[in-house]
Amino acid sequence: MNITTVMPEQTTTLPRSLVNLLLTQAQQSPEKEICGLVSSRNGQPTKVYPVPNIAAEPGRLFQMEPQGLIDAMRNMREQNKELFAIYHSHPRSPAVPSATDLQQADYPDALYLIISLDTKGVLEIRGYRLSNDILKEIVLEVSP
Repeated sequence: MNITTVMPEQTTTLPRSLVNLLLTQAQQSPEKEICGLVSSRNGQPTKVYPVPNIAAEPGRLFQMEPQGLIDAMRNMREQNKELFAIYHSHPRSPAVPSATDLQQADYPDALYLIISLDTKGVLEIRGYRLSNDILKEIVLEVSP
């Protein structure tokens, strides 16, 4: 895969409560990648759906448990919500997509959120979109 990176040009707003949930979840599992989905209604992110990571090497990879993924998607559909984002953490690396992350990015309409614990004092969360082999960083703003 030949990926072209584009500088940030789009902004997405995330509710502070949702960001806090993601950061807390990552802090509670500092040795392995956490993962899951974020739903939205009318383009506004609304709910976090943690999904267990069943990767063989969860400290450096994530693989969502199939039943957990199915349950989250069903719950969204039943509540008339859409998939807004797919998230995971990087316990020991920056909040930048790895080669594996890029290979597994199968949802071009979804925002990919990466949380890094590899920081000094402040956790980092960054957003990306991957479409037609073009990786775009999305500026994340946090609303009260």
